Amino acid sequence: MKLSELEIGESAVISRVEGNGAFRKRLTEMGFIKGKDVFVVKKAPLKDPIEYQIMDYKVSLRKTEADLIEIKTIIDEQDSIGNNFFGVHRLEERVSVLKKDKRNIKVALVGNPNAGKTTLFNLASGSKERTGNYTGVTVDTKTARFKQDGYTFHITDLPGTYSLTAHSPEELFVRQHLLEENPDVVVNIIDASNLERNLYLTTQLMDMGVKVVIALNMYDELLEGGDQLDNKGLGQALGIPIMPTVSSKGKGIKELFAKILEVYKEQVNSNRLSLHYGKEVESSLERIQSRLVKTPLPMSLKGLSTRFLSIKILEKDEAINRELKKTMGADEVVSVGRKEVQSIEQKFGEDSETVLTDQKYSFIEGVLEPTLKKNKVNKKRLSDKIDLLLTHRIWGFPIFLFLMWLMFTLTFSLGQIPMDMIDNGVAALGDFIVSHMDDGPLKGLLVDGIIGGLGGVIVFLPNIMILFFFISLMEDTGYMARAAFIMDKFMHKLGLHGKSFIPLIMGFGCNVPAVMATRTLENRNDRLLTMLINPFMSCSARLPIYILFAGAFFPAHAGTLLFVIYLIGILLAVGVAVFFKKVIFKSKEAPFVMELPPYRLPTLKASIIHMWNKASQYLKKMGGVILVASILVWALGYFPREVHFSQDYDQQIEMLQSQEVSSLGGENSIVSEKIKLEKADQIEQIEEKKEQERFEKSYIGRLGKWIEPTIRPLGFDWKMGVSLLTGVAAKEIVVSTMGVLYQAGEDADENSQSLMHKLQEHTYQEGPNKGQKVYTPLKVFAFLIFVLIYFPCVSVAAAVRKEAGSWKWVVFIQSYTTVLAWVMAFIIYQLGSLII
Repeated sequence: MKLSELEIGESAVISRVEGNGAFRKRLTEMGFIKGKDVFVVKKAPLKDPIEYQIMDYKVSLRKTEADLIEIKTIIDEQDSIGNNFFGVHRLEERVSVLKKDKRNIKVALVGNPNAGKTTLFNLASGSKERTGNYTGVTVDTKTARFKQDGYTFHITDLPGTYSLTAHSPEELFVRQHLLEENPDVVVNIIDASNLERNLYLTTQLMDMGVKVVIALNMYDELLEGGDQLDNKGLGQALGIPIMPTVSSKGKGIKELFAKILEVYKEQVNSNRLSLHYGKEVESSLERIQSRLVKTPLPMSLKGLSTRFLSIKILEKDEAINRELKKTMGADEVVSVGRKEVQSIEQKFGEDSETVLTDQKYSFIEGVLEPTLKKNKVNKKRLSDKIDLLLTHRIWGFPIFLFLMWLMFTLTFSLGQIPMDMIDNGVAALGDFIVSHMDDGPLKGLLVDGIIGGLGGVIVFLPNIMILFFFISLMEDTGYMARAAFIMDKFMHKLGLHGKSFIPLIMGFGCNVPAVMATRTLENRNDRLLTMLINPFMSCSARLPIYILFAGAFFPAHAGTLLFVIYLIGILLAVGVAVFFKKVIFKSKEAPFVMELPPYRLPTLKASIIHMWNKASQYLKKMGGVILVASILVWALGYFPREVHFSQDYDQQIEMLQSQEVSSLGGENSIVSEKIKLEKADQIEQIEEKKEQERFEKSYIGRLGKWIEPTIRPLGFDWKMGVSLLTGVAAKEIVVSTMGVLYQAGEDADENSQSLMHKLQEHTYQEGPNKGQKVYTPLKVFAFLIFVLIYFPCVSVAAAVRKEAGSWKWVVFIQSYTTVLAWVMAFIIYQLGSLII
C-alpha cells in the first residue's frame, strides 16, 4: 500500500522508501524510515500537496512523492527501529582545534531550520539579523562578537540544515565551514518540541568529532505540552552537555555561553562518543578507515576524522569522493569503499545511506526511550486550529488574496498621514533656505539637488516601514510556509517548485535577499528560473514610485491600484515562467518536501526591529547612492550655464519693465494695479520659458531629448525617460530624479508645492500638444508598468551574478525585462488611446 492512498485522518507505519538519489536521502533524513508512524493531516486546497505528521512535526509531500513510500496498517514487531540500538563507543580520534588566542573563542551555531538559531544569535550578540518561521531564511553566514566573563565570543550563524550530507547548498556550506573555519565549539540548537527529528543532525556532529554543546531551545513549548525530559541523562547518553534555552524570551542564554566556556577550557568533556552502527557496518567502517590512515589526504579533508570520512564514503557522499580522487593513492580507498557499500547493501537489502540513517534513528530512539516521557493526552494545539482555517480547501486562497490586498491597502492608507507630515517638513526646509540664501550654485545644489532629490524619496519612508512590518508578521508567524503549501500545485503547473514561492514573496521586500534565498532550491534549473522571474515581484524600492503616481492621479483608488500592479507582476512572472520552462529549462521536476512549522506568535520587538532594519537600510541608501545620483542629476541640469537661446528673453523682459513704468497712470489707481499684475505675469512667463529652454539645453536635457524618440510611442516625455535611466542604479532614484527635474525646470522657488502637484500641473511647452497635461491616468499606468518590469537594479544584477555563477544570466535578465517593459507599456498606451 502506498502512503498516497491514505485518507485524511488515517495513519500507518512506513515499511519502505523507494526512489533514489538526493530525494530519497532527504526523505529518510526527515524521518520517513521503516517503522515510523505517519498520519495524514490534510490536503492543500488544490488537493496536492498533502500534509503529513511524522514524529512530532508536520511535513508536506506531493502525491507523486508519497507514491514512493510503502506503508502497512498492521504493525509487526520487526517494524520497530528501536531493535537496532547498538549504543555508542568512545572516539579515539578527535579533530584538532588550533587556538590562536585563548581569550577569543570561535563559536558556530548549527541547527535545523526553524530551531531558533538566528533568534539566539541576535539575543546573544545584540545583532539584529533577520529571522523567519520557514525554511531557508539564513542563506549565508552572519557573524558577530560579544564579551562574557573576560572572553570574546566570535559567533557565526550558519544556514539551517537537516544534515551534513552534500545534497543541498546549505548542507555542503555548513560542513565546509566547520571543516575550514575549525570553530572551537559548535552549538547545536535543537527544537525541544521535536527532539527525535532534530537529534539526527546531532548524531552527525558526534561522528564528526567536533566539540559540541546542545542548546535545547523552545524548552517552554516542551513543558507546556506536558512532556518530561531528563536533560542530564540525555546529555550523558550523547556525551554532550545540554542547556535548556528559550531564545525568544532571552532565557538560558548566559548559562549557555558559560557552559560553552567550560567546554572550551575542557573543564567539561564534550563529544567523546560516536554512534555504534552494529557489527556489520562497523566492520566495513574499520576496513575503510584502515586504508584512509595510510593514505595522504588532500588539504580539503585534513580537518576531518578518518571515522567521519569512512561513514561518508559508506553513505556514497559524492563531494567526499570527488576530493579523495584528487590525491595520489586514494583510488584504493575509493575502491574499498565501493566494495563495502555493495557488501552492506547485499546484507541488508537496502541502500547503504538508508542503512546508516536507520541506525541513527535507532540510536535516537534508544537514548530518548529512558529520558523522554511524552504526554499521552493528545491535545489539539491552537496552531492546528488556526491552520485548519488558513489552509482550508475553500477559504485558503481567498484568505491569502485578502491578506495580500489588506497589506497593500494599509501600506498606503496608514502611511498617508506621516507621509504628509514629512512632505510639509521638507517643503518648509526648502522655503527656509530659499529665503535666507543668495542665488547661486550652492543654493541650487541644496534646494534643487539635495532637498529636491532626497526630499522626494524620504517622504515614502513610512510606507516602506509599514510594508516590511506586514511581511515580517507573515514570515515570523509561519504563514509564509503555508502560502508555499497552498500554492505548490499552482506553481507546479507553471514548472516551478513550491518552495520558489518563498523567494518570490521575499521579493516584495527586496529582490537581492530573494535572489539569495533561491539557494534553498535543490535543483539548479529551479534556482535559475526563480531568479529570472523574481524581478517581477515589486520590491520596496519601487513602492515610492507607485505611491507618488497613485496618490497624484488615482487618489480615490490608490490602494487598489497598488494591489493591481503587484498582481500584474505576479501574472507576468507566471507567464514568463511557463514560457521559459518550455523553451529554456526543460528538465525533470524536483520533488516537493517541506516542513510546516507550528504557528508562533511573533514578538512586537522582533517585528519592530525588522521594520527598523529595513528603514535604516533605506536611509543609508538615501545617504549614499541616492544622494550621489541626486547631486549628479542636479549638476547635469544646472550646467552648462552659458546657453545659446533661441530668442533674447532678457530684452523682452527689459521692454516690458520699461513699458510698465511709462504706462502707470497713478500709484493708487485700480487701472495701474491691474497693469502691474498683468506685466508681472508676462515677465514671469518669459522667465519660465527662458529657464525651460536653458534646462532643455543642459546636459541632462540633451540626454533626455536623445532618448525621447525611443519612448515617445509609450507616451513618455524626455523627463520620464531620464528618470527611468537613472533608476537603473536603484529604483528609488526615479523619484529623486523627478524631484530634481521638476524643482529645476518649473517654479524653482516655489518649494511649498509638492512633487505630486507639479506632476499634476506639468504641461507641454511646445509642439502640437502645447498647453496639454503631460501626465494622464493612461500614461501614468503605462509608466508604472514599465517601472514594474524593466531592468532590475545593479544590486540585483550583482546577486544574480553571484548565485548563477555567470554574467550571461545577468545580461539576459536585464535585456529581456527591458524589452518586455517597452512592449507592455506600448500596448497599454496605444490600445488605451484608441479606446479612451
